[in-house]
Amino acid sequence: MQTASRTGMDDAGKLLLRATLAILLLFHGAAKIAGGVGFITGMLAKAGLPPALGYLVYVGEVLAPLMILVGVFTRPAALVVAINMVVAVLLVHMGQIFTRNDTGGWALELQAMYLAGALAVALLGAGRYSLGGAAGRFN
Repeated sequence: MQTASRTGMDDAGKLLLRATLAILLLFHGAAKIAGGVGFITGMLAKAGLPPALGYLVYVGEVLAPLMILVGVFTRPAALVVAINMVVAVLLVHMGQIFTRNDTGGWALELQAMYLAGALAVALLGAGRYSLGGAAGRFN
């Protein structure tokens, strides 16, 4: 049985994880809003997929992070972010999977951190510091 203070610390940790993941992803979403998704639709067309699917990036990098941030349908939103990251790696970053960056880190460490963070949020849920509350069905 958890004590009230331990539960509060767990919920604070969930809030920190949710907020960090969501805010950092929203920067990418804002860039897509400002610059468009032409790059993504072009990559999809080159891969033989419908270019219109590129507009789903707004769901994965704007809508889902906002839902994660406020804590509404947090688990499904986190899964959308995870899927978005897998698609990003498959479409854009496959050539970097076994490479390092200029500072010696893994070239895909940012993408891996977003994916792992999204999966952690999906597993942990939003916690009580959310609009959906700790007992929310999809939180």
